[in-house]
Amino acid sequence: MTDVPAPRPRPGSELRAGHTDREAVAERLREAAGDGRIDLEELDERLERAFAAKTYGDLEALVADLPGQDSAGLAPSPREPLALRTVAGDIRQDGHWVVPERITARTTLGRIVIDFTRAECRHREVHLELDAGMGEIRVVVPRGWTVRAEGVTSGMGSVRNRATEPPVPGMPVLRVSGGSKVGSIVVRHPYRWPGRRSRD
Repeated sequence: MTDVPAPRPRPGSELRAGHTDREAVAERLREAAGDGRIDLEELDERLERAFAAKTYGDLEALVADLPGQDSAGLAPSPREPLALRTVAGDIRQDGHWVVPERITARTTLGRIVIDFTRAECRHREVHLELDAGMGEIRVVVPRGWTVRAEGVTSGMGSVRNRATEPPVPGMPVLRVSGGSKVGSIVVRHPYRWPGRRSRD
């Protein structure tokens, strides 16, 4: 059995990998075999481990001794901040999306929903700056995430953090800043029962 060198852990390596990540590493392994860098027996072994991988660290270990792009050949997380702005309309950032390190959300009279439930986050920390104005901002974070409100202010509006379940080690930390003048900001976990409507 061939030993695969294990690189030093890097931030984010313990986060969960998805099907797309596993397939990207598998393709890189097949290319390495085609170039003669690993033999067919080793290819089969590494492919088996790739499709059984649970974290980015598991995948990175399989290609650590191969030349090429960093981060196990995975697509890099976006570095550009995500800016969500509306005057009186509604904005929803939900479903599957890739989370950048910094997000700003500003509304005057409208409504913004930022749902991290199905998002792909490869960062240990995500900075979220909110300005609710006279509107409302709702933030939904998976259970296990840590939410830290840092200098969040409220004028005549309201700011509530309901995502207070115990954090899970290794899960992302969401650092929330900003505030509300007359509007409202709520941070919460997903509802346990599908179809339940928000009463915020």
